[in-house]
Amino acid sequence: MKIAFFGDVVGRPGRDILSARLPSIREKLGLDFVCVNGENAAGGFGITQSVASEIFDAGADCITLGNHEWDQREALTYIEREPRLLRVCNYPPLTNPPGRGAQLFNVGGYNILVVSVMGRLYMDSLDCAYSAVEREVSACPLKEMADAIIIDVHAEASGEKQGIGHFLDGRVSLVVGTHTHVPTADARILQHGTGFITDLGMCGDYDSVLGMNKEISVRRQSVRLPHQRHEPAMGQAMACGVIAQIDIKTGLCTRIEPIRFGNGLVEVVPDFS
Repeated sequence: MKIAFFGDVVGRPGRDILSARLPSIREKLGLDFVCVNGENAAGGFGITQSVASEIFDAGADCITLGNHEWDQREALTYIEREPRLLRVCNYPPLTNPPGRGAQLFNVGGYNILVVSVMGRLYMDSLDCAYSAVEREVSACPLKEMADAIIIDVHAEASGEKQGIGHFLDGRVSLVVGTHTHVPTADARILQHGTGFITDLGMCGDYDSVLGMNKEISVRRQSVRLPHQRHEPAMGQAMACGVIAQIDIKTGLCTRIEPIRFGNGLVEVVPDFS
């Protein structure tokens, strides 16, 4: 089984590169399942129904979110109607948020569990990410109820993302980090067979500051006075993520490779033939 996961989509450029290239990439590589983090997809802040539809139409089977998931008000109602759109799973019990933080997908006869969780270091304060993923994975164990399990750890701290990866090693198929928008060079298989990368990077304009207009970002950082709101950079984009090969007998990862296509960084499209 071949699974792709692409990092945070930032605005129109990120959506456009997926729409232009993902359909042919999916066909060429024979991808069975595609996840995309879409928490910055609507103008850099959150997601809407029309924006999500663009990403699904491009070939995504699942969209995960993160700390910007409620920035667009309509997401509060849309997520209730769209089971392919996942919020983070570690809200406090009293919150009772709409939607779901985990979903079991049936694709080609395989059951694939996707879980979205948010870190707590330097982020909005939510419940323990470790406890939350333990709850979700225990409720749908690998090779008992799920043929593959994918975890999106939306977090600021690299150490927290790596810690959760090792915590789940051997019990899930793939753990990916999102949120920091810069692809890390550590895609690997952990000791007990879980595919891992600290951060996928983003789908957006890399001639920017984390996908946002660089002039506005520099002014905001240097002047330190109330200033123009962040806006996505609108140049040519690159999509960044990973492709993981999953052993259908064990549910564990046998190969993981970075994938990058578009403009901004060196393009890498691995051969999985």
